[in-house]
Amino acid sequence: MFNWYTWRAILILTGCLLCACSSNGSSGSTPSGGDFAVELQRAFANLTFTLPVAMLQAPGDPTRFYVVEKDGRVRAFDNDPAADTTGDFFTDDNDLVDAGPNEAGLLGMAFHPDYAGNSTVYLSYTRSGPVSYVSRYIVVGGSIDSNSEQPVIIVNQPYGNHNGGQIAFGPDGYLYIGLGDGGSGGDPHEHGQNTNTRLGAMLRIDVNNVPMGADYGIPGDNPFAASSGCADAGCPEIYAWGLRNPWRWSFDRVTGDLWLGDVGQGNWEEVNLVRRGENYGWRVREGAHCHRPANNCETAGFVDPRAEYGRSEGYSVTGGYVYRGSAIAALQGYYLYGDYGSGRIWALETGADNAEPVLLMDTNLNIASFAEDQVGEIYVLDYSSGEIHKLMPAP
Repeated sequence: MFNWYTWRAILILTGCLLCACSSNGSSGSTPSGGDFAVELQRAFANLTFTLPVAMLQAPGDPTRFYVVEKDGRVRAFDNDPAADTTGDFFTDDNDLVDAGPNEAGLLGMAFHPDYAGNSTVYLSYTRSGPVSYVSRYIVVGGSIDSNSEQPVIIVNQPYGNHNGGQIAFGPDGYLYIGLGDGGSGGDPHEHGQNTNTRLGAMLRIDVNNVPMGADYGIPGDNPFAASSGCADAGCPEIYAWGLRNPWRWSFDRVTGDLWLGDVGQGNWEEVNLVRRGENYGWRVREGAHCHRPANNCETAGFVDPRAEYGRSEGYSVTGGYVYRGSAIAALQGYYLYGDYGSGRIWALETGADNAEPVLLMDTNLNIASFAEDQVGEIYVLDYSSGEIHKLMPAP
């Protein structure tokens, strides 16, 4: 999720914050986006969460939200500004979730597109080892039945950080899984450029058309779909690769484009427009810059980020969403993303290849995730305070 140098991990895990906690009103934001008159307002002011890393709604149901907490719970609550109670949609009764230290824990959740018909949910989490799991569950009586777990994909991790962990169904109906390079620093096992491993990559699998004896199917147009396995021509699950630690990504609900924030090593944070079969350069490059070697590195075959920023602006990018709501007309078609450390939020025009990001605001939030509701409005989750904020037009 984050850059997780040792001192940062200590600050996060002990609750000593890099930025002050927000108040019960605004987030302390400072708008600076030119034509974008926006602000953050506290949403669901009666609710706080423990280490929230994701928030979503079930397909076709705008009446409830679900918040994923890193320690192994999913909380459900009514989509009502006055909501003052939450229920356990999922609690790890079996203590399978290894929530720490570092970036382990319950990291992602996805409702099956036909959730209303099949009551199926997918969770992405880490077990001790460390091992990344994506598992299928059935919802019974309004909550996830932990005994219904069916592991779908299991990936061993050499270290405890750079787990990625987000999952989501794409507009094509396939399940996408973002995995980091396996951790430590500098990708010591060179996973980012190795397509014979599922680490450092965006995976895409078919959970609806599963061959006999398999846990999932392989979409026929995956780059290595014809491969017999990772030891062959390349892992058949891979959709794109060359990633360090994809932390929060989303599909544009209008175009279907996949936008992703990839956390940098020591100098550059990047935003990528991810397409099938493309290589985003890590560990040869960090952003659009040479990393190893530090100079005169190979550039052929690598896709440049659509945006990047250095350490003066933040240290851990958090990917967001292309804005498709109606409350802020000027932001239509802009990709919104932020930084966990600095609390800054930017808007990037998606229709121009060389667009310059616009700084929307400085906040005092530790931005762990953005969220999008059924009508395209955007929320921000503060990891430190556990509060939820909503992007609103400024008065």
